[in-house]
Amino acid sequence: MQKPGQPVSGNPTHRPPTLSVIIPAFNEAGTIRQVVEAVKEVPIDTEIIVVNDGSTDETPEILEQMRGEPKLKIFQCEENCGKGSAIRLGLEQVTGEFVVIQDADLELCPSDLLPILEALQKGIAKVVYGSRFLNGKKQASLKTYIANRMLASFTNLLYHVHITDEATCYKAFNTSLVVSLNLTARGFEFCPEVTAKVLRAGYHIHEVPISYFPRTKGAGKKLRFWREGIRAGWVLFKYRFAPTSEILKNRPYPIKK
Repeated sequence: MQKPGQPVSGNPTHRPPTLSVIIPAFNEAGTIRQVVEAVKEVPIDTEIIVVNDGSTDETPEILEQMRGEPKLKIFQCEENCGKGSAIRLGLEQVTGEFVVIQDADLELCPSDLLPILEALQKGIAKVVYGSRFLNGKKQASLKTYIANRMLASFTNLLYHVHITDEATCYKAFNTSLVVSLNLTARGFEFCPEVTAKVLRAGYHIHEVPISYFPRTKGAGKKLRFWREGIRAGWVLFKYRFAPTSEILKNRPYPIKK
């Protein structure tokens, strides 16, 4: 398998895409096609990597109908292993210079990938998060807003940084950076794990404001924030004091350039 960001073997004229978009999907039959089409419409040179994480609805069939479409890679997992596992599988397939995570629902607007990519390309930072709360509460419920702010504040306290949305889906990286991290998360704890390890490796997280259209549990929302929030807090705390061997893959510490 080619290294991330390298041309495909046997085709020297092929240029790798600018942005790899990883979409983990579990039971998202109602939105997966719309999300993929919305990402395609963004004027960015992208590859889209969809990982079906053992869905039990019609998601696998919909993805099979889309197989062969330009810029789209589809991976079907028979069993549900968790969001983190799906993302890590996707990271093994990226060829773009930059990579971002995109949820398979319609809570975030793919057009917001433009300012995220711009910050990466300008070298403002090697890690860019799309913040739902940088400009205030927006459409989030008060409960969701408070819970997210508490998690961000805990992150800031532990790592001496200032971010407003640790749990955002839109986490974007230089590919060479994120694949150097020793990521092990299987579920929703991917978010705090990657945040902790980026910060432990000495990198700054730059935030840009994004749109947010929250969905309800009845509409398919899977994350139970209070339960997952406690788990996220533990992951952030654990990796703040973990040995450096748990942070990076056989790389000297720190790796900041």
